[in-house]
Amino acid sequence: MLMSFRSYIYLPLVLCITQFVSALEIGSTAPYFSLTDSTGKKWNSEDFLNRKHVLVFFYPAAMTGGCTRQVCSYQVDFAKWNAKGFEIVGISGDKPENLSLFKKAENLGFRLLSDWNGKTAKKFGVPINNGGSIQKFIQGERYTLERGITAKRWTFIISKTGKVIYKNSKVNAGSDSADAFNFISNL
Repeated sequence: MLMSFRSYIYLPLVLCITQFVSALEIGSTAPYFSLTDSTGKKWNSEDFLNRKHVLVFFYPAAMTGGCTRQVCSYQVDFAKWNAKGFEIVGISGDKPENLSLFKKAENLGFRLLSDWNGKTAKKFGVPINNGGSIQKFIQGERYTLERGITAKRWTFIISKTGKVIYKNSKVNAGSDSADAFNFISNL
């Protein structure tokens, strides 16, 4: 059966509104999630409840220009975040093996998590698109980096009590860490 003309007009509008309504807002309880990190181990957000603040940043794809600037902004400020009692995690749709290469290439001290199917991004209301693959040369060797989904660049800060206290859906890759840290510094 063919869709009516109205369905073609209203369906995208309903999907857009549904995405907007389901996005987490400041003051919301953050969803619990468990993802595989770059070493193949499970990382659980519940492990940090009542222990540490958690900064979660979503990025589209490992080893790409903007994403490299974003993760490096956190690496530059890593000691400052640690001094404030934060657990930092970067989340993308990349395979754990890709994340391992990315972490090694950029000498990152924090965890990168694989959200291959986009379930965690959806829990946070982060828009996602189809995944893809890119070819990269790392230390003279060619790799194909695959990702199941491509998430938009969004950042959240979750308090020790599990509440969202910061949300940025218009992230500037190079200043993401500084912008979020300025927020924390003004509390």
